[in-house]
Amino acid sequence: MSEDDFAAVTATVRGRVVPTAEERRRLRETVAALAERAEAAVADLPVDAEILQVGSTARDTWLAGDRDIDLFVAFPPDLDREHLEEYGLQVGHAVLPDGHEEYAEHPYVVGTYDGYDVDLVPCFDVADATAIQSAVDRTPFHTRYLEDRLDDDLADEARVAKQFCKGIGVYGSDLRTRGFSGFLLELLVCEYGGFRPLVAAAADWHPPVELDPESHGAVSFDDPLVVVDPTDPERNVAAVCSAENVARLQHYARELLAGPRVGLFEPADPDPLDAAAVREHVAARETTPLAVRFEAPDLVEDQLWPQLEKSLAGLVDELDRRGFEVLRAEALAREDAADAALFLELSVADLPAVERHEGPPVHVSEHARNFLDAYADTDTYGLFIDGDRYVVERERDVASAAAFCRSDRLFDVALGAGVGSALREGYEVLTGEAVADLAGAFGVELARYFAPRP
Repeated sequence: MSEDDFAAVTATVRGRVVPTAEERRRLRETVAALAERAEAAVADLPVDAEILQVGSTARDTWLAGDRDIDLFVAFPPDLDREHLEEYGLQVGHAVLPDGHEEYAEHPYVVGTYDGYDVDLVPCFDVADATAIQSAVDRTPFHTRYLEDRLDDDLADEARVAKQFCKGIGVYGSDLRTRGFSGFLLELLVCEYGGFRPLVAAAADWHPPVELDPESHGAVSFDDPLVVVDPTDPERNVAAVCSAENVARLQHYARELLAGPRVGLFEPADPDPLDAAAVREHVAARETTPLAVRFEAPDLVEDQLWPQLEKSLAGLVDELDRRGFEVLRAEALAREDAADAALFLELSVADLPAVERHEGPPVHVSEHARNFLDAYADTDTYGLFIDGDRYVVERERDVASAAAFCRSDRLFDVALGAGVGSALREGYEVLTGEAVADLAGAFGVELARYFAPRP
C-alpha cells in the first residue's frame, strides 16, 4: 500500500460524506424553526428551560444524506423527575404534534419535521457531567467538549471514520449492533489525530486497550476497549462495544492498510436466500439446523435484542449440556417482520436412548449409600462399578433436540422475560430442511449466516 493510494481512497469517501452547502443551509433553517417552536412551548411552562442542539449535527460531524436532528430541553436541576417528564413531553408534542413517545431512561418525543427525523429529549441542566441525574444529562457536555476540539479537518476525518465503520458493519451503539457510536469515533479521531492514524493504531491494538483523553486515571474497566469519558471519569464511552466488533475493526483496519479500496466504506446486504438455496446449504453441510420461531414481543430494539441474545445463549448452553453440540447459533428478528427465531445448527440432533450417569466413589460411604438407595429397584442398566465409582446407565429424558424444544423443558432455559412470555403464547419448531420456511422473512440474515465473513 502507498500513502497516495490511501489518500486517494479517503479523498473519494470524503467527497461523498461531507454535506453540501445546500444541505447545511437546509439543516440550519430546520433547526432554527424547531428551536423557535420549542422556545414558544417552553414560554407556556411555569419553569425556564434552554433549547440545545446536540449530537453530530451540532458538532458538524454528520454525514451527507443523514436527516437526524437531536434537540434537548434542559430544565433546572432542582426540578423533580415527574415534572421533567411532564414538561418535556408537553414541549415535545407541541413541537412535533404528529410525533410519538419513546422511552429510554425517561420518555421523550420522536417525530418528523420538514423531512428530518427529530428527537426532542428533556434533560437536567446540571453543572457538570459528574452530577447527572439522568443518563442523557451528559450529552450536552459531550457536544461542548468536541466543539472545542474538532476543527473542520478533524470533523471530516470523523465523517470518514463513521463511514468506514458503517461499511464494515460496526457503526452504532444500539444493543443489537454493540458497535462504535459517533461520539466514540469522534473521540478516537481526536485522540489519534485523524482517520489514518486511528486505523494504523487499531490494526495493532492488543485488547484490553485503554485510552484516557483527559488523563483522569484511577478508574478501571473490564472491557476490550476503554475510552474514559472526558466529561465523566466513571464512564467508559466504549462499554457497549463487543469484543467481536473491536476485533472486526482491527481486521478491516489491516485490510484497508494492505489494500485501500472504496468498497470497504460501502455497506451492502447480501442477496437474500430463497427457500431452495437454504435447503442446498443444509444438504451440503450435513448438520441439523433447528429453529424456534415465534411472534416477536412488542419491545423497542434496545429491549428486544438483549432478551433475544439471553434466550439464545440459554438454549445453546442447555442443548450443549445435554450433548447436542451446537455448532453455531443466531437470533433472527427484523423491525419490519412480525416474527423472530432462535436459529441453531447442531452437530448432533439425536442421542441414544440411554445415558451414562456416574455416582460417587465407593469409598465415600454416605454419598455412596444415597446413590445406591436412589437407584435401587429402578429401571436402569446396572448399578455397577467402573474404576472406583458407582455407575448407572439410565433412560435419557430427552433424546432429541427438537423434542426438547417442543416440551415444557424449554421454559426451564434462561429466557428473556419478554421472549419467554411470547413463547408461552405459541411457537413453532423447525428442523432440517423445514428451516427453509424462514427464508421469506429472514433471507438476508440466512445469507449472512451461510456465508459468514469477519
